[in-house]
Amino acid sequence: MTHMIKCLTKEGEILKDVNIDLSESELIKAYQTMVLTRTLDTKMVALQRQGRIGFYLPSYGEEACSVGSALGVSNNDWFFPAYREQGAMLLKGVTLNFIISHLRGSAEDEHKGRSLPGLFGCSSKRFVPPSAPVGTQISHAVGTAFASKLLDDNVATIVYFGDGATSSNDFHSGLNFAGVYKTPTVFFCKNNQWAISTNISNQTASNGIAIKAKAYGFDGVVVDGNDILAVYMATKSAMEKARAGKGPTLIEAKTYRLSSHSTSDDGSRYQDQTEYDDWLSQDPIARFRKYLENSGIWNRDLEQEIQQKTERQITEAITQAESSPMPSLDSLITDVYSEIPDSLKDDFQSLKDSKN
Repeated sequence: MTHMIKCLTKEGEILKDVNIDLSESELIKAYQTMVLTRTLDTKMVALQRQGRIGFYLPSYGEEACSVGSALGVSNNDWFFPAYREQGAMLLKGVTLNFIISHLRGSAEDEHKGRSLPGLFGCSSKRFVPPSAPVGTQISHAVGTAFASKLLDDNVATIVYFGDGATSSNDFHSGLNFAGVYKTPTVFFCKNNQWAISTNISNQTASNGIAIKAKAYGFDGVVVDGNDILAVYMATKSAMEKARAGKGPTLIEAKTYRLSSHSTSDDGSRYQDQTEYDDWLSQDPIARFRKYLENSGIWNRDLEQEIQQKTERQITEAITQAESSPMPSLDSLITDVYSEIPDSLKDDFQSLKDSKN
């Protein structure tokens, strides 16, 4: 069985011989981002229930995976997210308004309302938007990493996916290509035990996900996905190894989906309550907060302050996003044609005239 990388006990105590190279300000920023990510989830699910956005994929319980991994990625590297990397985006400076505008599909949305809600991308922060089919971003991340290797530009890619994607063609073809050509790719599997209603026990007969890397000729590591410091250290090490030309790594972050798969799902219909409660007691935010308190850099006053600040930030971002108009009709074909055909110009003009 593959050894699991850990830095913190369940009580938030640092394990012996673990040295963390993060500053106090970096630790506080990481914690604040985890809280912001969870609060955003709560607010967006509420907006969906009110009919103010159409769909949302929460990341409740997986904040350490998203934020911790992003801590270990340089600003020159490329992210290939799956559906729940809001925390990574926020840590790297993507604004709340950017995220909420995308969920609404408003004029301020970088995707101009064309992408399904939750398929986040941000060109300025090097986040490539995924597609709805599970796992397709894996091949894209490997191809980009191969190009980086050919250019010798010292850039690596990190690609996120869930345990369900390990049954996809793109997972196996992507890992095989990466292994053969030693591409600078880090495969980050958030093993949250459920692919919608399919449990990991029905997903694979192997002893976990990380072991699958051996078949493709490179290393696989298992990390406690509810331990943000362990996730950070594992990701940083794998990214440095990739940039140094030593090939890819498959990281399996073991965590649990404490929310439903999406606002179209009800996880309580298939998740075992006892198992759920056990994972709930391992809440990654509470665990990290205990570590910060034990280290003397966090207290209840700061906790109350950040909660109030987070609520205010999200409320302001919602107001801003909801005041933005919807994209114009012309945006349907913007970026599609170098020269818009006359027939389409006529069609769009007719649509505009009919609305006047």
